[in-house]
Amino acid sequence: MNKKQCTAATKLIEILKKQGVECIFGLPGGSAIPLYDALALSDMKLVLTRHEQGATHMADGYARSSGKPGVVLVTSGPGATNTLTGVMTAMMDSVPIVVLCGQQLTSNLGLDTFQEADVSGMSYPIVKHSFLVKDPNELPSVINQAFHIANTGRPGPVIVDLPKDVTSALIDEDTTGEFTLPGYVVRKEGNLDSIKEAAAMISKAEKPILMVGHGAVISGAGQEIKAIVEKMQIPVTNTLLGKGCFPESHELNLGMPGMHGTAYANMALCECDLLVSIGARWDDRIAGSPSDFLPQAKKIHIDIDPVEINKTVQVDCSIIGDAKSVLNSLYGYLEKGNTQRWIKLIRRLKREYPLKYKKEGKLRAQHVIEEMSRLTKGEAIVTTDVGQHQMWAAQFFKTEHTRHFLSSGGAGTMGFGFPAAIGAQLANPGRIVVAVVGDGGFQMTLPELSTAVNEKLPIKILLINNRYLGMVRQWQHMFYDNRLSGVDLEGNPDFVKLAGAYGCKGFRVKRSADVRKVLGAALAYNDGPCIIDAEVEKYDNVFPMVPSGAGLDKMLLSMPRNKLEKPKGGT
Repeated sequence: MNKKQCTAATKLIEILKKQGVECIFGLPGGSAIPLYDALALSDMKLVLTRHEQGATHMADGYARSSGKPGVVLVTSGPGATNTLTGVMTAMMDSVPIVVLCGQQLTSNLGLDTFQEADVSGMSYPIVKHSFLVKDPNELPSVINQAFHIANTGRPGPVIVDLPKDVTSALIDEDTTGEFTLPGYVVRKEGNLDSIKEAAAMISKAEKPILMVGHGAVISGAGQEIKAIVEKMQIPVTNTLLGKGCFPESHELNLGMPGMHGTAYANMALCECDLLVSIGARWDDRIAGSPSDFLPQAKKIHIDIDPVEINKTVQVDCSIIGDAKSVLNSLYGYLEKGNTQRWIKLIRRLKREYPLKYKKEGKLRAQHVIEEMSRLTKGEAIVTTDVGQHQMWAAQFFKTEHTRHFLSSGGAGTMGFGFPAAIGAQLANPGRIVVAVVGDGGFQMTLPELSTAVNEKLPIKILLINNRYLGMVRQWQHMFYDNRLSGVDLEGNPDFVKLAGAYGCKGFRVKRSADVRKVLGAALAYNDGPCIIDAEVEKYDNVFPMVPSGAGLDKMLLSMPRNKLEKPKGGT
């Protein structure tokens, strides 16, 4: 008796449902038609996007805000290559997404046929893993492997390249897709000797600081960090992607360190005698010049990825393991030291060097962002694009909960913020989602307004409109004698009219006196997305600023009168 059969595409959708997938972000094309046909015969939700890059950022925002893998489904050739920026963004920030790409027939591979591209080969430097499936019977197992790899250990993107004849082929209906992955080992618990060594260093330190990164967010280590902080009275600084893992309203929170971190975080780091990095990778925007980063301080590194240990900054003690598990073990070995004088100094630094901005004159971006933060009381999920507004959001949009601040950290991908907000809103339908974007980045992926309108998502798009590519202008102003080149966004559309053209609500604010009223009206509007076009001062720069490649002790609190040398670091 012959076994019942189904197409490999039908089996793929069935496996996605067993993996807990609730929706797929994508755009169809010829090579992906068998997959879209199977989707049409299922009850799986499809979010039809306007561009494949938008689909990957949506899946990314969905994954970052929910902790569950996001799924993308696109066609071959340009459809697949259009996802690569989003894949790189997810790789740099350790985000679990699975990208399913249609592909030409297996017999056409390598023949330069229509919409054929070696996306698997192109993707190797920017994925956690990449599959090209040539045997339809292996497809169920490969899909299960893709989810396992994407969402375990240090998460990351996985691409599955699916030739059309493979997805169209008939396979046994009862195939379960079991697999083994020899050599793929995820180490969760840290080495006990290393944990005891770290505990002794922390207990002995007089001026310790915890630096919390995305790894701590991913592992859900917020409660463990708070327990250690309050037992040991240790101040906490968080990286851009670590925002929210430890409440920013806590008196021992120092905010973000580094290039545009708070002055008191950077000053405290320059004084500390021990820095404990928890799931943070010593990013160049924090370490500046890694070879002489905080020479006075001992350093401990807790990370699930052994590749990160001593990659840029040499450490005195390392623990390889999941942050939550390691901190749980560490807590029992800690003995409370005396940090009273240290905490007294931290309080003085916070009092004497607060974040500030000019209140007079034209509307300030910082004012608009700070007011939105006050109105949403730290409860909103915030996404950002990349640039000045991103740094102001990191400074002034206070975050109380983990997975509530989503930003492209490592890749610095302009155009990320708005589509990421679509994914976050779909994953969190009952929460306020605010996309803080600039007028440059927003125009890179704004066609996804159609997607947000179709899905009736009440996203608040807070558009910080200074009619410049502001961060590049700031660098040209500060380090290149104000020779502005290619940064004036002359010809921007009327964003309120643009909102209307897409069928969504538009607000505009130009005066400081109107900010609270306009933002209140936007927050009260829940019939779909809305744009708040905040026309802000054009020439404001983000401070504090540590020039790229310089030490934290070279931090600038305002624009100096003397001419500045060109920065030695990259970007």
